[in-house]
Amino acid sequence: MSTEELKEYVFKLVLLGEAAVGKTSLINRYVEGSFQEDYKPTLGANIIRKDVRLEESNAKIRLIVWDLAGQEKYNVIRSMYFQGCVGALLVYDVTRHNTFSEIKNKWLADFKKYVKKEGAYILIGNKIDLEDQRIVPTEEGQSLADQINACDFIETSAKFGENVEQAFQNLVKQILRNYGEDL
Repeated sequence: MSTEELKEYVFKLVLLGEAAVGKTSLINRYVEGSFQEDYKPTLGANIIRKDVRLEESNAKIRLIVWDLAGQEKYNVIRSMYFQGCVGALLVYDVTRHNTFSEIKNKWLADFKKYVKKEGAYILIGNKIDLEDQRIVPTEEGQSLADQINACDFIETSAKFGENVEQAFQNLVKQILRNYGEDL
């Protein structure tokens, strides 16, 4: 065990993407380990807190996760939710190409426009449990991640929890690197 002093951080993260891509489901899976079959749209924003411990950096991190509504009617107010944000999960649904095509020009553009510092972001292709309905191939997701300089690309299933923990962990580790941590 390291005798190094425990470092504490508070990071504000946002999940961005079109309506019904699974942002709330990803958060529920990550924070509570649960999944709801019935879809209820997020109204405005939902704020969730999770404390995590990273042994490799001897850090305790409080995540303040903002689940932003993807509906068009919230475009006007969405910008205020970005204040103090240091990271984002850019989420699309692998079964709906329009959710993928909005990532670069809408969601990433908003993130870069409203987040003052160099924020970290990863690209997530969600709903891989619906493989038989897949429209966006993994290679296309990886190609976009490379093109937009995402710090990672991960395909997830909020329904079954596949790669969900990893997605959040990878984002937190990148944010820590941005803060000068040696991981």
